[in-house]
Parts: sequence; C-alpha cells; structure tokens
Amino acid sequence: MIVVVGSINLDMITTVGRLPGPGETVRGTGFATAPGGKGANQALAAARAGAAVRMIGAVGKDSLAAEALALLRQGGVDLSGVREAQSATGTAAILVDEAGENMIALAPGANDSVLPGDLSRAAPKKGDVVLLQQEIPLATVQAALDAAAAAGAVTVLNTAPFFAETAGHLGKADFAVANETEFDLYCEALALAGDDRAARMRAYARKTGRAIVVTLGGDGVLAATPDEMLSVPALKIVPVDTVGAGDTFCGYFAAGLGAGLPLREALERSAAAASLACLKPGAQPAIPLATEVAAALK
Repeated sequence: MIVVVGSINLDMITTVGRLPGPGETVRGTGFATAPGGKGANQALAAARAGAAVRMIGAVGKDSLAAEALALLRQGGVDLSGVREAQSATGTAAILVDEAGENMIALAPGANDSVLPGDLSRAAPKKGDVVLLQQEIPLATVQAALDAAAAAGAVTVLNTAPFFAETAGHLGKADFAVANETEFDLYCEALALAGDDRAARMRAYARKTGRAIVVTLGGDGVLAATPDEMLSVPALKIVPVDTVGAGDTFCGYFAAGLGAGLPLREALERSAAAASLACLKPGAQPAIPLATEVAAALK
C-alpha cells in the first residue's frame, strides 16, 4: 500500500504566450480547471502506476471539492483518510507559457488543516510506502515520518515546496526527492561539502545514511545512496506543460519501491513517466498510465 499524506487542490490554469513580469498583465490564450495539489497528484500517479493507494488529506465543504477529488475517485484511490474541513478547498492559480514553463500561486485552504491527528485515519503498516510533500503543515510531515518509522514503513519525502527550516528532518526519510534548485538550497542549509552537485549528494548520503534523489528536468535524474551513485536519463521530448511532472515522478517512484523494483529500475520508470506527463496540459490529466510508460521504455 502507498499511503500519501498531502495536499488536495483544484488547479485553475491559464495559458499565456509568455509569463508576466512583476506588475505586468498578459493576455491569456486559454483557461481550464483540473484536479491538483502535490499530494493528490502523487497519489493518482502511484495509482496509475499500478499501486494500491490511500490518501490522507482534507477538502472544503464547497463546490470545488467534488472536482478536486474526481480523478482520484476514478483512479481507485482510497479516500477514507480524506475529511471535510470548515475552510475552503485548496486552489492553485497556474500560468503556463508556450514553452511549457509555469508560475503557480497557492491558496492552501483546507490543506492547512491536515494535522498529526489525521494520521490515525489511515495509519501506515510495515511494508507500506509513505509518500509526503510540504504543502501541508510541516508538523504533520514530521509526525508522519516518525509514525512511518515506528511502523516499519518506507518513507519518501518530496521536498517541494522548499522550506529552509525543514532541512533538519530530511534525513528522517528513507528517500528524499528534490529538484535541482531545492537540493542546492538544502545544501546551503545542511552545509554539505563538495565541488559539484554529485559530490554534495554523496555527502548527504554519507551524513544521513539515507538516499537522495535529484530530478534535473530534461537532463534526467541523479540518485545517491550510501553505497552507490546512479544517473538515469529523461525521455527526449518537446514539453507542452511541465506542471505535475515532478509529482508524476514521485508517485511512480513510490509505486516502484512498493513493488520491490531495484532502485535503478524504479528511477527509470519514474523518469519516463515524468517525461510523458509533460506532453499534455494540466497535472492530473497528463499523468500517464503504466502501459504508456512501459511502451516508452521499450
């Protein structure tokens, strides 16, 4: 079982010719809404990878909640750990330009009400993989890491969005997953030594005794464990929309670990899934099925 503790949003996506500068207004070329939130995105990705998934989170008692949960329901994700909060369902205002780059503004809403007590709604067990991000209160993330360790579950912590104050608990996760910018910022917070990113990743793995996975966009993925360094390429694509690619990677990665795949194979499958997710607009609607990923890797 993959247990995802995290955010659930409704994304409001505007496509633009180029991203605006401060104080600038640009004309949009399209608008759509789609289910989102890093936690929900990752839960759906794990489900589409073929895993059994349970979600812990919160939505509001409003008209946005049903749409925010729609694809999770369709994907067979167990939503028994999702409760209704008094605050509004979380939203994300997303601008996407012609090159697929994006800007995002979050209104967390009900996600801020996901507290350590909610973990009892779907407590992890030995053999589970617990997947976390940082769009819910950080105290809940830390409590989930501790609860998973006590239960003997494997933990994957996606470090997005970046918070310097969370550097101290990254080493609690069996696998920390960061993009290159986030990892470089955490290197400063953790005072990791090394002449380049790979050397600093090795320093992290030695210091914590855990693994670090750094996603590099079109350049693929690097991973360091206390015993090895791995490099995996991305698929060669022309991106349409990069929103949700990192979440697709994390969900597929957790599913791969849950299925007992060797680390390199789990990384290869996850990197391919993240590449395919860039070929369609939106976060959850773009997440590929396991059959599509398998075909791309042939």
